[in-house]
Amino acid sequence: MPAFCAFRRVLSAPVRGGGAMPRKGKEAAKGAAAAAGPVVAAGGGSVRVAVRAKPGARCSAVTDVTTEAVGVAIAAPPSEGEANAELCRYLSKVLEVRKSDVILEKGGKSRDKVVKILVSMTPDEILEKLKKEASS
Repeated sequence: MPAFCAFRRVLSAPVRGGGAMPRKGKEAAKGAAAAAGPVVAAGGGSVRVAVRAKPGARCSAVTDVTTEAVGVAIAAPPSEGEANAELCRYLSKVLEVRKSDVILEKGGKSRDKVVKILVSMTPDEILEKLKKEASS
């Protein structure tokens, strides 16, 4: 038998062991994000905030803070990036930072977004400001 046939037989042999494979993809990321909360340190002195955007509201407001995301009503329509710009502007006002320090990192066309805050604040300080805004 040629050597390549033996190699093929080894590759096509059934896998034994029956152990569960580790999670990959969205399920693993979702579990990690839920454990860490909506505000996490991003390295380099920045912080990431998971946001659940609700565009088309009368006025911009933090609606709720859950373990998964910060709910933000946005007073702009979800077209041509208007809601994204208003989200960054509003968060800069709430967190008392410059508009240029708030960057939309992920989710430009989704309700689930990740916003990066480029200031040397701790995640706890940002979370407290967001909770304070949600309660008012």
